[in-house]
Amino acid sequence: MAAPAEMTSRNISGKYMMNKTLSDSSDEILRLQGVGWTTRTAIYYASIYLSVNHYTDDGGIEHIDIDQTLTGGIGGTTENRALDWLERSHEDHIFGAVLGKNRRAPLAELEREWLKKDWLDESLVDGAIIYTQANSDTPKSGKTWASQQTWGLEEVNGEKRYARHVYFVGPGGEVIEIRLVYDYQGPL
Repeated sequence: MAAPAEMTSRNISGKYMMNKTLSDSSDEILRLQGVGWTTRTAIYYASIYLSVNHYTDDGGIEHIDIDQTLTGGIGGTTENRALDWLERSHEDHIFGAVLGKNRRAPLAELEREWLKKDWLDESLVDGAIIYTQANSDTPKSGKTWASQQTWGLEEVNGEKRYARHVYFVGPGGEVIEIRLVYDYQGPL
């Protein structure tokens, strides 16, 4: 289902389901992150749901809190992101120890063309898109990988959709670019 016509990246709050037909496969990224075959297979067959709460706190800092749930008995993850460019550590039961930071970034500042392309104007607030970086916390996790993402609204098959562009670098320097596309399910 398309995102509401009035939706912009100023507020992407809502319920979403990953559209696996429109999304690229994330299996190789998960493998390079050290996620085992059994878990990857379960993720492949599960439906992935996001509950997104996007707000600005009293200090003027923008936040995006996401609860991810999966069908089939796989525990989901929680992403609590402050768009303030401060690095924070997070322990994730799927990805392990992760270091991440988030902000709005002008497209011209992004190095990777993949992260810049195909966004609707509604993805930009004051000329900047939601940009995230996550890296394995190698001393804690024993894994080495890095991910950059841009989040916004994109036209997919003639419909406005919430999407993420992922630029991933694996432990051996493997580069993978994927797009994740979501069906809007309604408000929180």
